[in-house]
Amino acid sequence: MNDFDFALGETADMIRDTTRRFATERIAPLAQAIDAQDRFPQELWPEMGALGLHGITVAEEDGGLGLGYLDHVVAIEEVSRASASVGLSYGAHSNLCVNQIARWASPEQKAKYLPKLISGEHVGSLAMSEAGAGSDVVSMKLRADATADGYVLNGTKFWITNAAYADTLVVYAKTGEGSRGITAFLIESGMPGFSIGQKIDKMGMRGSPTAELVFDDCHVSEAQVMGPLNGGVGVLMSGLDYERAVLAGIQLGLMQACLDVVLPYIRERRQFGQPVGSFQLMQAKVADMYVALNSARAYVYAVARSCDAGRTTRFDAAGAILLASENAVKVALEAIQALGGAGYTKDWPVERYLRDAKLLDIGAGTNEVRRMLIGRELVGAGERVAQ
Repeated sequence: MNDFDFALGETADMIRDTTRRFATERIAPLAQAIDAQDRFPQELWPEMGALGLHGITVAEEDGGLGLGYLDHVVAIEEVSRASASVGLSYGAHSNLCVNQIARWASPEQKAKYLPKLISGEHVGSLAMSEAGAGSDVVSMKLRADATADGYVLNGTKFWITNAAYADTLVVYAKTGEGSRGITAFLIESGMPGFSIGQKIDKMGMRGSPTAELVFDDCHVSEAQVMGPLNGGVGVLMSGLDYERAVLAGIQLGLMQACLDVVLPYIRERRQFGQPVGSFQLMQAKVADMYVALNSARAYVYAVARSCDAGRTTRFDAAGAILLASENAVKVALEAIQALGGAGYTKDWPVERYLRDAKLLDIGAGTNEVRRMLIGRELVGAGERVAQ
């Protein structure tokens, strides 16, 4: 299938070609085992670092490529085409952790943490969610109480991607009351009082490790505060648009992976003496899959370009991942249907694509929250015009 040319530019095309080649040669052969064994392929991290994939949006003076979010979307799309679980861990590392450090850390913090994260020697993570605080982030309970020489953290985080393997974590904790009482901290594995709790066995995205973080009188110095004290919500929300745009690329990769399997299958599978792809109902099915993919691509790429231009909107970032995520689930379901009984077996990867696709209906803000953001903005804009 020839790709539609979205005219993303030479740099994005180069990133796509490089990442696709690596993903085809190194990630795709591991994908089935990664899922079956729920194994995090940490050996890929230095290899991805050598290609520059971990620091795409980091300035050159800080050791990155100095490129944009559109380039990052293209990279995560190609990684996820080979393995969505690797794509998820990659996004948590390179965007949720590395990109936030690049945007908010002090020069000293950048010099300390970024080199090994960008090289892939270290794995990064971000910890916002708790068992009782997901979309309602302000209700978090993890506390960071001031001491004479820093802070002491007590509480837990939950649903944390890369947790058990992360060397550096951006962690949000309460340093006061309400939305103006949250601060971001840089936490290192091995700090006294910090440990990994329950490891979560997920339906999909297996091989992208998810776990609980436990803080029990974890003492940190003031040097671990990232960004302004009590300004953590601003740090968090400023990165959410970029997070949604980049993670939407996972769903693009999954939809392309579905077509990669379905198109050859329906050309070769014969029923009633002819390829099943010759039947109009099957042609309509793959047409719908293709349109679902490229309509989501158009929106996600447009939002990523807006991120690079500094003019994205929160509700369009939410809209892009909403469209991509729901389309990916539909496309994965259609891929299973197109393969018939074979699609319902573990012999073919499309059942994995469905399990993986479902996560982003929930993660990075549920589809319900995304709709709330979009609807509230649209209704509010109408009220402002009426006034």
